[in-house]
Amino acid sequence: MMDQEGNSGVQEYPERKDVTFHVKHCVRPGASARYEAWLREIIKAASDFPGHQGVHILRPQESESNYEIAVRFSSEEDARRWRDSTQRKDLMASIEKDLQEREVIEIHSGIDFWFTPLGSTAKQPSRWKQWLITTAVIWPLTMIVPALWGPVFDILPILGTWGVSHGLVAASIVALVVYLVMPRVVRLVSSWLFR
Repeated sequence: MMDQEGNSGVQEYPERKDVTFHVKHCVRPGASARYEAWLREIIKAASDFPGHQGVHILRPQESESNYEIAVRFSSEEDARRWRDSTQRKDLMASIEKDLQEREVIEIHSGIDFWFTPLGSTAKQPSRWKQWLITTAVIWPLTMIVPALWGPVFDILPILGTWGVSHGLVAASIVALVVYLVMPRVVRLVSSWLFR
């Protein structure tokens, strides 16, 4: 989607691996049901593209209308391929009338996604704050997640073998951090984090 000056609203970064294609949509009142149906369609379309690694959606609270969609790709090239695809452009054209503003798109790598406010030109928070938040999120998970896996390892000893158990615990922690915990924590402490 272009603004009046012809800008696409896309902030680009140098070539990286493991990137997040982050989109913000502000949905018009009364259009949420159509948007949700459209969202299922575009998620399915994105999943068919090379390098697609998953999607995470932050839906608005009842009184709000902002959706944030994070689609993970294995490389920036894969993310750009999806961004520039005919399928995506056609799907965006079909929903534009239900959006209050033009969409904002950013492509981030690694943990940069968590610590960059969408659509913001502000600098990222200082590294010590990023370290502190990341540690505060991961530390308790490293105590809780292995304990939750313990009964499974007792029932299926093959999963509890050295290396396999570490992989399952690590994958669980990363999934919790990326999809569930970190987006909410960053939003909760954003006034301090970006100060």
